[in-house]
Amino acid sequence: MKTFNALLKRAFDVVFALSFLIVFSPVYIITAVLIMIMSPGNPIYKAERIGKDGKIFTCYKFRSMRIDSGNVKLTTLRNDDRIFPFGKFIRKAKIDEMPQALNVLFGQMSVVGPRPEDKSNADKIYVGEYKNILKAKPGLTSLASLYDYTHGENFESPEEYENEFLPQKLFLELYYVNNCSFLFDIKLILETAYIIIAIVFGKEKFNTPKELSGYSDKILENR
Repeated sequence: MKTFNALLKRAFDVVFALSFLIVFSPVYIITAVLIMIMSPGNPIYKAERIGKDGKIFTCYKFRSMRIDSGNVKLTTLRNDDRIFPFGKFIRKAKIDEMPQALNVLFGQMSVVGPRPEDKSNADKIYVGEYKNILKAKPGLTSLASLYDYTHGENFESPEEYENEFLPQKLFLELYYVNNCSFLFDIKLILETAYIIIAIVFGKEKFNTPKELSGYSDKILENR
């Protein structure tokens, strides 16, 4: 059964990635040109990320930060001065993530799965039971990335984000790994499309994922 589910997931990934690249090819071209005009340099940002079983791969994104934006940080918070104006828009609309359809096509990522982390960050956060997150292929979207998208930038300091928000994200990533299914993937894809459209059109407040109720129970058990 696991083999069948893996084959089904891979077949869906290939069809989705090819269709996505074809349908949105004008968006890719326009975005690349505008980035080069507004922030001269390569419009594609290549980052070394940790994939399934800890394997390193090159993850592609549209560049939303200045060329000289400095070292990788654990997260990007509100009013990050590394981001140029057009970069803020493509991040808000998740256009910056679109080149990762290539990573899906190459088999390095899936449409749905835990978001890939930079190696320096991964060494810090994938410890204990959270090492199991690396058993799954990283994805374009996940429970945790949607939660980060709707709530993560409410934090103004890296310390606050790391201490309060990151543990919840890791809980959600592990929840997906332990409960993944084809139907769950379809639900997350539809939810992703809805949230992106809602945010682009101005929606600001979203409910927390119901799956986080398990995180609250876990905190109470550990007290």
